[in-house]
Amino acid sequence: MTNATHPFDLLQLLVAQCRQQAVGLPAQEVVSETWSGVGFRLAGQPMVAAMGEISEILHEPRYTALPRVKSWVRGVANVRGRLLPIVDLSRFFGATVSAPRKQRRVLVLDRDELFVGLLVDEVLGMQHFPVSSFISDTPDVPAAFRPYVVGAYRRDPVSLVFNFRALARDQGFLDVAI
Repeated sequence: MTNATHPFDLLQLLVAQCRQQAVGLPAQEVVSETWSGVGFRLAGQPMVAAMGEISEILHEPRYTALPRVKSWVRGVANVRGRLLPIVDLSRFFGATVSAPRKQRRVLVLDRDELFVGLLVDEVLGMQHFPVSSFISDTPDVPAAFRPYVVGAYRRDPVSLVFNFRALARDQGFLDVAI
């Protein structure tokens, strides 16, 4: 050290020594754009939906069964004063339900005139994918899901992008009466 006696001079000397010994930060070479969605499992298949399509995620609520509706309509639940129809999405697609009740969740859709709770096997949380990993051609999609899948993101395993708007326009989904 030098004979600097003034505190400011000592601080400047200390800063200079720190800069000489500092290791540079690693440079980030590539910035990749990401797409985020809510991951869930449906009939054992990993899927993801755009964040804006799902308004809420609930544990399976108590519901009242409805007479003369299709078997995949579980009933109606009172959620904060609103009547929420509960639809078992696995049963809608003809799959058997294998997930334990404790694991199952309800994805609430609240758009336009559609207010419905879709029961899925489990919710996997927020998922982030590089936009470059999107696949629009998905030949391995089960036939029942095909009208509602708009692509997939490559990951192990592949996550299918489910389009709830397509489901909401499907007359077969909207006609629940027997």
